[in-house]
Amino acid sequence: MAVACRKPLQSRQVGSLLIFLCVSVGGATTIRYSVAEEMESGSFVANVAKDLGLEVGKLAARGARLVSEGNKLHFRLHRKTGDLFVKEKLDRESLCGKADPCVLHFEIVLVEPLQSFRVEVRVFDINDNAPIFLNKEPLLKIPESTPLGSRFPLQSTQDLDVGLNGLQNYTLSANAYFHLHTRFRSHGPKYAELVLDKPLDREEQPQVNLTITAVDGGSPPKSGTAHIRVVVLDVNDHVPQFSRLMYRAQVPENSANGSLVATVTAVDLDDGTNKDITYSLAQNPEAILQTFQIDSQSGEVRLRGPLDFEAIETYDIDIQAIDGGGLSAHSKVLVEVVDVNDNPPEVMVSSVSSPLPEDSPLQTVVALFTIRDRDIRVGGKITCFLKGDLPFVVKPTFRNSYSLVTDRGLDREVVSGYNITLVAMDAGPPSLSTETVIEVLISDINDNPPVFQEDSYILTVQENNSPAVFIGKVHAEDLDLGENAQMTYSLLPPKSGDLSVFAYISINSDNGKLYALRTMDYEAIQDFQFVVKATDGGFPSLSSQVTVKVVVLDDNDNRPMILYPLQNGTLPCNDLVPRSAEAGYLVTKVVAVDGDSGQNSWLSYHLFKATDLGLFSVQQQNGEIRTLRQISERDPMMQKLIILVQDHGQPALSTTASLNILLVDGFSEPYLQFQDPSKHSRKVNPSTKYLVISLAVLSFLFLLSVTVIFVIHIYQKIKYREKFTIQEHFYDDCNFPNNLVNGGGNGSLSWPFPHEMCSATGTGNSEFRFLKRFMPNFPFPHATGEIKTETGSSLPPDSNRNKSRRSEGHAQVSDDYM
Repeated sequence: MAVACRKPLQSRQVGSLLIFLCVSVGGATTIRYSVAEEMESGSFVANVAKDLGLEVGKLAARGARLVSEGNKLHFRLHRKTGDLFVKEKLDRESLCGKADPCVLHFEIVLVEPLQSFRVEVRVFDINDNAPIFLNKEPLLKIPESTPLGSRFPLQSTQDLDVGLNGLQNYTLSANAYFHLHTRFRSHGPKYAELVLDKPLDREEQPQVNLTITAVDGGSPPKSGTAHIRVVVLDVNDHVPQFSRLMYRAQVPENSANGSLVATVTAVDLDDGTNKDITYSLAQNPEAILQTFQIDSQSGEVRLRGPLDFEAIETYDIDIQAIDGGGLSAHSKVLVEVVDVNDNPPEVMVSSVSSPLPEDSPLQTVVALFTIRDRDIRVGGKITCFLKGDLPFVVKPTFRNSYSLVTDRGLDREVVSGYNITLVAMDAGPPSLSTETVIEVLISDINDNPPVFQEDSYILTVQENNSPAVFIGKVHAEDLDLGENAQMTYSLLPPKSGDLSVFAYISINSDNGKLYALRTMDYEAIQDFQFVVKATDGGFPSLSSQVTVKVVVLDDNDNRPMILYPLQNGTLPCNDLVPRSAEAGYLVTKVVAVDGDSGQNSWLSYHLFKATDLGLFSVQQQNGEIRTLRQISERDPMMQKLIILVQDHGQPALSTTASLNILLVDGFSEPYLQFQDPSKHSRKVNPSTKYLVISLAVLSFLFLLSVTVIFVIHIYQKIKYREKFTIQEHFYDDCNFPNNLVNGGGNGSLSWPFPHEMCSATGTGNSEFRFLKRFMPNFPFPHATGEIKTETGSSLPPDSNRNKSRRSEGHAQVSDDYM
């Protein structure tokens, strides 16, 4: 937005500090101020907060700072009050040279949200420089025959001030021969010419001394003087004549030193030394003398220094030709500097937001920057783009200002930071470009939940373990960083609110290590499962869950238990074998089970002791006792066998079963109450006596067995209800085995079934019916709070109860098999 700033004429003093303020806040958000040069450091310029419409203190709250387009800041901002002060004394001549107006550009950048305002400060000139003649005593040689009205250009003065403070006029001391005429250059300061008013006469006055004064327009005005010495030469009738009054040349700004600019020629009609012409760059400013040179003999004007179209576009060069008699003539060479595309675009980054949160919304401003091209006339339109496929895009704001904004979502776990290469390219030719790298780091937010290394965990623990033994570890990883990736492990409370799992398992919240708090009993529980929760340290925190199954490994801690024959120590177990039995006759079968599992429950049967080791044999796999040979009359009627039942654990455990076998002539005689033959003093009739005794004993044993089974069954029900508090389950998601007494695959029987033994009178193997099922299994009672396993059994609350439960479970199994 254009703003007219008019500087009123006032009394001008070198030390005056005048501030002219012109503020415009428009659509482009540009603030304009005016100050006078030579203001001291700390001088007040304006209140920026007021001009921006911000409350006092907002600048400090939003982190306001000044960003200069150049390398140096000339102002400072008091963020608490919003006042703008001069940082150091301003010298317009050193800042802008002869350029007018002299404008300093910078930006005020605010954050939260990111915003910038352009500020232009115009530095007004004061009359602090007087006109200066580079040659204080110029010498002019003028022939006495010079015609009236001849003009003699004088050296230009230099005044660093501009406008009215610059050079305004020349004055000449009073004399009878010359008057002063002021002329203007197309580029450069005014210059004066001496005009001859009266013919010169060397014999009358060989030298004329003049004083020229250059005056500027300041208040008060400043001036500079030079003393001109005019030497009157003897007659030289002809002066040099240039072929042109003005020469024109166009030179590209990238031309090398020594490049030919133009060739001037002049001729003199005199003879001898009077026609020898010498060329020179007389009466030119210092800038021209440093940029161009002329060959004094050939008149070739060549480059002496570099050209810069952006600094000076045209040069007006005075060429002087002097003949041998001292006569001179003047011509001009107007040099136009041709702009070429030799300056790449300049990228100036004023602000960068880094690190940038990875959840930043689209169109979030990441950086603010401006682009400037000194060759805008030939460079054409500037194109700005980013290298590579990045989630950012360049968005123009106003004029040559741009913002870098997000174009896609950010993910720190994929890319933790970006080196954004910003390319600014002009149209040329040739096309020039500039690359600027902006580094933007992506800060982490808690957007990734913990992930366990496995979908589920299966851990093992040996039964009879020590309390607090380490059984395994769960581990979860989080793709986030810092606190967002710190894991805390915990056991998830069951939905039912039952916290019994905490009595068996403990977890280290820092590393996920799991410990068994109690001694495990495989015979009571084979496996159970629970849920572990991993929570990260972010806010809000994220979590994930995993199911952990603990499998209890069996230990060979149970001896084989004899189900048949009964080993209750009350009545001897007698089996009858007819003496007519052939070899291979099935006498009976030893039945045993082992509370362990696997190899620990594999049982083998061995004949440990016998009255006659050659009469009977035991099948190792199934415990069947058979005769090895035909029974003879010499074999004792009472045969006592001790059977060894051994499991396959390490170390192996075993137990023995004792039974008596009576060799009888037939099943019609009672042989059950057999006594040692050595104690009988008399013989009885075997066919009558033993048959009666055997039938009576068998009837008694059968009734006794039924009674014992019933009593034991009732006793176990009462005992379980009074002594065991068994929890029903951990929770719905944690499945425990539901059978504490599991005989699956253990021993010689696949499942524990109750059987009865039946015998009948007469002979023949078909009358021996063994292990006939006669009553169902009774389910275990479930008290409140029981932990049911998968097979229907319960998890005991402690190791001591496990041991008692194991022994009583054996007793029940034994009773079921009676």
